[in-house]
Amino acid sequence: MSGTYLGMPAFPKAAKASTKNEKLRANLTHATHTIRDKRAAAVGELDDWALLRQAGKEIKDNTLARLDHYLLQAEAAVLAAGGTVHWAADAAEANRIVADLVHAKGESEVVKVKSMATQEIGLNEALAAEGITAYETDLAELIVQLGDDLPSHILVPAIHRNRGEIRDIFTEAMSRWGRPAPDGLTDNPADLAEAARLHLREKFLRAKVAVSGANFLIAETGTLVVVESEGNGRMCLTLPETLISVVGIEKVIPTWRDLEVFLQLLPRSSTAERMNPYTSTWTGTTDRDGPQEFHLVLLDNGRTATLADEVGRQALRCIRCSACLNVCPVYERAGGHAYGSPYPGPIGAILTPQLRGLQSEVDASLPYASTLCGACYEVCPVAIDIPEVLVHLREQVAEQGEGHRVERAAMKAATWLLDHPAALTAAERAATRTRALHPRRLPLPGPAKAWSDTRDLPALPAESFRDWWKKNRKDGSR
Repeated sequence: MSGTYLGMPAFPKAAKASTKNEKLRANLTHATHTIRDKRAAAVGELDDWALLRQAGKEIKDNTLARLDHYLLQAEAAVLAAGGTVHWAADAAEANRIVADLVHAKGESEVVKVKSMATQEIGLNEALAAEGITAYETDLAELIVQLGDDLPSHILVPAIHRNRGEIRDIFTEAMSRWGRPAPDGLTDNPADLAEAARLHLREKFLRAKVAVSGANFLIAETGTLVVVESEGNGRMCLTLPETLISVVGIEKVIPTWRDLEVFLQLLPRSSTAERMNPYTSTWTGTTDRDGPQEFHLVLLDNGRTATLADEVGRQALRCIRCSACLNVCPVYERAGGHAYGSPYPGPIGAILTPQLRGLQSEVDASLPYASTLCGACYEVCPVAIDIPEVLVHLREQVAEQGEGHRVERAAMKAATWLLDHPAALTAAERAATRTRALHPRRLPLPGPAKAWSDTRDLPALPAESFRDWWKKNRKDGSR
């Protein structure tokens, strides 16, 4: 699979193929059930989890309501600390800014901290087009990159791979990217981790430029925060001479006190840990300590348009914990690639169509990639009502979609029928008398066929309720 989501089929087509992949489903079922069980135990340790969740929601909502103020405050703080701030309206502008900064340093490679924002804008591909190689240093992202694959999970990008597949990828591909895998590499997790460590260390030590995202941007001091589990992020954030951080504008929070709430919510919801093994913070530049040049690229790329939607804007609360993916029955069976976006699962089904718009077939299909069971809302640490947003987006798709004109016509006909009792009675009797001739599924044409192909018609009774009532309630009693 190529390293791009462009040209991928709409969710129903992609899911139809991925659900038939037994190995994929086995990998996903094992991983998601393990993570969700551990998360439940970690969350259960806190008596005040509901209060923390409400606090996180309110901090995010209050910040979004004054986003312009806090962004300007953050910009001023970064500049005062010796950093440089760039504003990027879209993916193309953000990619150009990063490429220009790397070229200005005379470099042709960068090391990267795991970043959803850079996946969203296709930074690696954009840099490659400019002759710059981006090396992923997160273990799961490394697996994806070496396998010429795509991430399929927000937290565990290679969740669709088992350790045997990972060993094969390392053995076959590591030598093309740098230090080869050790001879006789096994699929033991410790051996795989050591192979990755040796492969990456030479890149850490020679890299002059690093690219990161950020989990949070603290407005009062201009401080950026990355939480991670492996230490690769810490290496990228401290060793290179130049650090470029690409950060979505919704990642800003007002104060350090607010960070306290999220540092309790995020690790329990994502990795089921009480705290992250590595929490790195950086504020501008400091003489002879860490990168001597720091650039912050503040990314819009559809976020302002999302903020304007009173229902949909709650998606911007997301702290990328991935808890919603791990409880979603649709994600578990279809896998992340079926969503055609760096953001898979329930959060991707509401965030991607808002960031990219509903014009494409892929994006218009995503709000329907859900059973509306509500499990995602129950586990969200910032109380995003994902089912509410899904229904809201479905309304928008229905208003613009060609296939939904058939649905509106059917509803209009049903309304007329229900308003005319004699016609309804005649229709019911005709339906029951011809029930032996009814097909198992409706032979609907065009886009409606996707709906009818997966739903059997209910079996009609031998007589209508009205006829049954007349026969069995001759006294007219109610």
